[in-house]
Amino acid sequence: MKFKCFATCPKGLEELLAAELEALGVEGPRQTRAGVHFEGDLTTAYRVCLWSRLANRVFMPLADFTAKTTDELYEQVRLHVNWYDHMDVGGSLAVDFSAAGSNRFHSHYAALRIKDAIVDQFNDRFGRRPSVDTERPDIRINVYMKHDSATLSLDLSGDSLHRRGYRTEAGAAPMKENLAAAVLIRAGWQELAKGGAALVDPMCGSGTLLIEAAMMALDIAPGLNRKYFGFINWKQHDQASWRLLLQEARKRARAGATGAHPVFVGSDSDPDAIRLARANSQRAGLSEYISLEKKDLSLLNAPVGVQQGLVVANPPYGERLGEKQSLVSLYRLLGERLKDGFVDWQAAILTANPDLCKNMGIRSKKHYQFYNGALACRLLNFEVNESWYMHEKPSRISGPMATIALDTGSEMFANRIRKNMKNIGRWAAREGISCFRLYDADMPEYAVAIDLYNDWVHVQEYQAPETIDPADAKRRLNQVITALRQVLDAPADHIILKIRKRTRGKDQYQRLNDSERFFEVQENGLKFLVNLTDYQDAGLFLDHRIARQMIRKYAEKRRMLNLFCYTATATVYAAAGGATHTTSVDMSYGYLEWARKNLALNGYDTKNHLLIRDDCLKWVCNHKDRYDLIFLDPPTFSNSRRMEESFDIQRDHVKLISQVIRLLAPDGLLIFSCNRHKFRLETDALSGLQIKDVTLDTIPKDFERNKRIHHCFEIRN
Repeated sequence: MKFKCFATCPKGLEELLAAELEALGVEGPRQTRAGVHFEGDLTTAYRVCLWSRLANRVFMPLADFTAKTTDELYEQVRLHVNWYDHMDVGGSLAVDFSAAGSNRFHSHYAALRIKDAIVDQFNDRFGRRPSVDTERPDIRINVYMKHDSATLSLDLSGDSLHRRGYRTEAGAAPMKENLAAAVLIRAGWQELAKGGAALVDPMCGSGTLLIEAAMMALDIAPGLNRKYFGFINWKQHDQASWRLLLQEARKRARAGATGAHPVFVGSDSDPDAIRLARANSQRAGLSEYISLEKKDLSLLNAPVGVQQGLVVANPPYGERLGEKQSLVSLYRLLGERLKDGFVDWQAAILTANPDLCKNMGIRSKKHYQFYNGALACRLLNFEVNESWYMHEKPSRISGPMATIALDTGSEMFANRIRKNMKNIGRWAAREGISCFRLYDADMPEYAVAIDLYNDWVHVQEYQAPETIDPADAKRRLNQVITALRQVLDAPADHIILKIRKRTRGKDQYQRLNDSERFFEVQENGLKFLVNLTDYQDAGLFLDHRIARQMIRKYAEKRRMLNLFCYTATATVYAAAGGATHTTSVDMSYGYLEWARKNLALNGYDTKNHLLIRDDCLKWVCNHKDRYDLIFLDPPTFSNSRRMEESFDIQRDHVKLISQVIRLLAPDGLLIFSCNRHKFRLETDALSGLQIKDVTLDTIPKDFERNKRIHHCFEIRN
């Protein structure tokens, strides 16, 4: 009997997945966005689960229907499937729900209604109901809705197929196993391995590329060591077919292990990375094939006696503070080592910053677009051969000092930037912060705020008073830009200049541009997308860094509410701190989409982290759920056209806090913040609450020069 199935994959891998399914015997796979449709019997579906190196999940649709409300969704799930055909009353289930093209359904609530429909069907028939197990259920159900059309599927994979079982921990920037497999396929590793080529990863991290390459070369099924699939306890599971597939896979693995095999060499300058790589290769059963060594890139050479192979690497992308110049040197060194020790080899470099590869001095012969999570990356393939080398043209000018001259005023400002960079820059590097405020009108005649985001410089000029000669203001601004280019070695196109005006209401978040240019920054081990050009603010309030850390510290096993959530950076901190559930509310569709990307970038979906588009002032009046932790950071003033009345933080904060406190659990914490410089909390009007002013405790080091950047309070019932 043939079934229709759908294999999902990361964006950009659809073509590769379709080709892989054809190689596995699937006839006529049809690729679509983020996946491939295919047909086959159960053995075919099992084979895809066992052998696909690229897929995330394999869904078997059970029903298609339409639903416009959650009640209709409930009825359709009960109506279209006899669930006793798929599981016993004493079994367990889990439900995943996602929607596109409509915000009619909240994913968490919709999943609950689907679960209710299934267990109620059992309850009506047997007087008992199955249990819920989100980790390893007997069956996992997936419902995908596009507009009003729903597809209800059985998740045969049970858990994402990229989890092979060998990696229980990873390094600081882990690459998913199926992305690693895609990189190797696009680099031509499968053909190279057949010819006996070696594979070298000089920045191996936790060893994912090496392990995936070895599994390919030794003909090891990627799912062979997995202990769990979604069909194992399914009532219609064909155990005999599955047993035969496993026997075949084990036989092929034994044959691959006994024959000739390529040389696999990994190295890294970080001893912790080597420790992780060794542990992972041992769990994968490949430690005897993979040689690992702590070694600096400058010592990189080809394995002795090996004439051809592939050097593959996923070097740093230049997303961290102060890395740009050191990464230029790193990529240049990589190019030098390739040209010196790997002539006639192939090389493949995955990077989110392709411009850095220009420093290798080798032209790429092919490149492919990938996504590492939400981050757009490029795989560049190289042939290490004289014909592909780039030769630098001689230049009469070298270094920024030769092209930028400083006058007296510029030098004064430059000295202050050097001083701040030495003080604040070193602090930020120690703290793992890639974006911070470098300068904030320290010198009154240079009235600008300067923030660094990786190697981008965000300059906001405070609007000059009418008493200042416009010519003087322009001259000083030119001095600022000149000094920044010299001190920070910043190219002109990496300096973003804005005028910081006093804004009220809808102007506060007015869109300035439509570049849609986002890039990733890091803060306290978390990742966020910023946009320096399209809005006045970049999407990450730097002065709230400590407040966000407070939220992470308090969030474990708590329900968190984030009002006026903006891009939901505080929500990401709460999720990272172990919050069981978060709800984030904002009026802006654009900011909520940005928030969704921030959550996804850190590995969180919207199943347990709801994003709600609504007027917060109305929402808190109509909502009744209780939360253990609430973050309230309202605007100073707002008169959006979607609001019935204007909002002023000084005038209206007592009413707002009184409404929000209703939603706070008895032992919960409300963190209230605002950035009005002259704000004064009306404590007498809030006398029934415990209030602690933590403003000074929440001012980060890079904002110490401006103690009034915000006000912050801990409030309890």
